[in-house]
Amino acid sequence: MSNLLPFIKDQWILAVSDLTFSIKQKFQQDSDMQDVWVKGEISNLTNHRSGHSYFTLKDAKSHIQCVMFKWYAKRLKFKPSPGMKVIVFGSVEIYEQRSQYQIQVMTIRPDGIGELYKAFEQLKIKLEAEGLFSEVHKKPLPKYPLTIAVASSPTGAVIHDIINITRRRYPVHIILAPTLVQGAEARESIVKSIQLLDSMNVDVIILARGGGSIEDLWPFNEEEVARAIYHSKIPIVSAIGHETDYTIADFTADLRAPTPSAAAELTVPDTSDIRQQLSQYDVILDHTIKEKISGISQRIAQYESIVSIKRLDELVNIKQQRMKEMNKHLQRLMHHKIDITNSHFDSVYTYLGAVSPLHTIKRGYSITLKGKTIVSSITQIKKGDEIEIMVKDGMIESTVNAKNKREVV
Repeated sequence: MSNLLPFIKDQWILAVSDLTFSIKQKFQQDSDMQDVWVKGEISNLTNHRSGHSYFTLKDAKSHIQCVMFKWYAKRLKFKPSPGMKVIVFGSVEIYEQRSQYQIQVMTIRPDGIGELYKAFEQLKIKLEAEGLFSEVHKKPLPKYPLTIAVASSPTGAVIHDIINITRRRYPVHIILAPTLVQGAEARESIVKSIQLLDSMNVDVIILARGGGSIEDLWPFNEEEVARAIYHSKIPIVSAIGHETDYTIADFTADLRAPTPSAAAELTVPDTSDIRQQLSQYDVILDHTIKEKISGISQRIAQYESIVSIKRLDELVNIKQQRMKEMNKHLQRLMHHKIDITNSHFDSVYTYLGAVSPLHTIKRGYSITLKGKTIVSSITQIKKGDEIEIMVKDGMIESTVNAKNKREVV
């Protein structure tokens, strides 16, 4: 091998970058490597803050790196996730810095399920988890609305059906907010109409359009539309497509109508039904009043038969006699209570007199005072103290000449 080295010319030697670039050109020139559809399972998914997405596409035997730049990624109507089986469309390219081949992905479709249906299911799960579909947030429709607002296309049969049905059933004022209900700009138009009508003095908003494919109805499956419906202070009735069509707007609205015509019927009452109900109320009220009057008349007649003038005098006399008897009884009770109280007072007075010091003095005893203090011990006085001796008929003033201690047995 060493003998061959001198025969290698310098121009035959390639730099790594040159070889990589040459391989890249071959991939670009190979039509089989351009605009390819590849299916597999997503793994190692990274959504970069730049907006680009990087992931691995794999099957049971192989895997290949993929990159989806942000201008393609933002067009997806669903969110790819690890483990999802997909079909990607793009071109096989060489990432020169690593000399690594990869697929530059331009679009992704769920494998075995439509892209729009997948996006619908993902958004439905997300908004339901946030509580946007909860019955707690559903606002009741007014029973007798004065003004109804309709967000729909100004052309076509939908708005005419709603106007004809509502006016045939009930005298109501109708406001139309011309709204795009199909196409790329429909989402923004629907949101603006809802926000505009929510700021006006209307009682109900009907969001309506005729039937169509899932692509035609897609603006009503947009997250911005659902949130505009949820934040509306005015109740919203959704009437999108045919009876079998369901959109995210239907789940978020306060009431879903199967068709625009049904929305008109659900929003306003029928005047014929109101007249019939009022007629029934009139019959019930008339019957109730007659029953009340009849019942009162019967009670008055009963009272008149029971309470005559003579009977009334007898009742008054009986009551007066009863009051006199009660008065006598109360007087007897009062005198008895006074006698008991006086007897108790005499007993207490006699007892107090028996234990009174004055009673003791009358029996020949005396009380010695030094000032206002009763002297009960010789330790309280000394020689020369002025003292007073209380006896039964007066006071004796004295001076202490001496004191002798003696135990009292």
